[in-house]
Amino acid sequence: MSLQDLAGRFTELLGPEQVITDPVRLRTYECDGLTYHRATPGLVVLPDTAEQIAAIVRRCAAAGVPYVARGSGTGLSGGALPRSDGVLIVTSRMRRILHIDPDNQRAVVEPGVINLELSRAARPHGYYFAPDPSSQQICTIGGNVAENSGGAHCLKYGFTAHHVLACEIVTPDGEITTISRDGGGYDLLGAFVGSEGTLGITTKITVRLTRLPETVQTLLAAFPSIEAAGSAVSQIIAAGVVPAAIEMMDALAIEAAEAAVACGYPEGAAAVLVVELDGPAAEVEHQFAEVRRLCRQEGAFEIRVASDETERALIWKGRKSAFAAVGRISPAYLVQDGVIPRTALPQVLADIEELSRRAGVRVANVFHAGDGNLHPLVLFDDSEPQAAERAEQVAGQILDLCVRHGGSITGEHGVGVDKARHMPRMFTETDLDTMQMVRCAFDPAGLCNPGKIFPTPRLCGEVPRVRKEPHPLVQQGKAELF
Repeated sequence: MSLQDLAGRFTELLGPEQVITDPVRLRTYECDGLTYHRATPGLVVLPDTAEQIAAIVRRCAAAGVPYVARGSGTGLSGGALPRSDGVLIVTSRMRRILHIDPDNQRAVVEPGVINLELSRAARPHGYYFAPDPSSQQICTIGGNVAENSGGAHCLKYGFTAHHVLACEIVTPDGEITTISRDGGGYDLLGAFVGSEGTLGITTKITVRLTRLPETVQTLLAAFPSIEAAGSAVSQIIAAGVVPAAIEMMDALAIEAAEAAVACGYPEGAAAVLVVELDGPAAEVEHQFAEVRRLCRQEGAFEIRVASDETERALIWKGRKSAFAAVGRISPAYLVQDGVIPRTALPQVLADIEELSRRAGVRVANVFHAGDGNLHPLVLFDDSEPQAAERAEQVAGQILDLCVRHGGSITGEHGVGVDKARHMPRMFTETDLDTMQMVRCAFDPAGLCNPGKIFPTPRLCGEVPRVRKEPHPLVQQGKAELF
């Protein structure tokens, strides 16, 4: 069945306004937040219900047509990159908050609910949704589940996976089912959250709500060097203080934020830290005094403390806008996402600076310093010949640094298409085949968001080569191929 035939079937199912075939309108969906990777979808559908998504998936499966789910399109790894020969299933119309249950500290939402809207709805009950990506004003809960998103406060509160209790999903064969952490058996929910849309499509999510803290204290500390700021982070954690957030920005990131939102950070700072503590008032007061002392001890030349919610929002304004802000100082950029041990921060940041100098490519650093989750922004002018290739090479070298220091190629943005080729730097061929076996258990036809995460698909779907011997796990009697 052709895409044209499917478009006709989907128009009967959804109505003409929810099926997009016009080439100009299709280009709206050609990339996610990482604009470096682009592909115009063959067909876009905008369902309203789980039943409609199930019907769409069943028809794609019967026709052998690949499909990709998409929320608001704020992802930063090409995880929602569409297929030109496939269907893009956009869940943005499914944006109802179905139930808020403060007695049991949970809420039930559809996948298109905006992250921040859930917190706003829960606030009158004394609760909020803790995961807070920088894009929380527009990113969806369904997208957060797909990417296992974190955010500035993941240091204390963890990632999306720690706040999801159950998911209703449409499986790759078009069945609607629910997976949860209740009861025994394998933790299928744990496998599903963060699977980047390769194991099915989320249609309803039960999330844990977090009680609003009694008090919140936020400070901005300016340092003469990025090494001094990194040392302050280590000292704070070593003192037994676990802030809700510790964020760092270097001079180039500060320059971009000032150009974009005029955040008014201290002049002459080589780096700033945004530190936030929350919890019982007495505990926060004691720990906050310790954080201020340690920042002074490590060389902070200016410390600003937010006296109210307005000042707190102003401090966070520069950090929350950082990714988009670099567009003010560079025609194009790549957003990278890697993890290192906190103790390696000074060395890795120095190495990134050296990579930048040698390649003649500017790199702005803004990241979750508390858990070593780096977000280097590699800047380039895409009108210059080979500039994009040089930037991509530097981005790859930064990931190599992370792996060499015992870290990871991603902390919260996912692998998508952007970092799939880097997976062998962390995992052996056997490791990757084992992961693919899990994927094949959910999606043996390989139609659900194909081409993401893995450098070469194996064992199911698009088989790039013929394996001449049994898979190692089969040889060991630990797995079966059906």
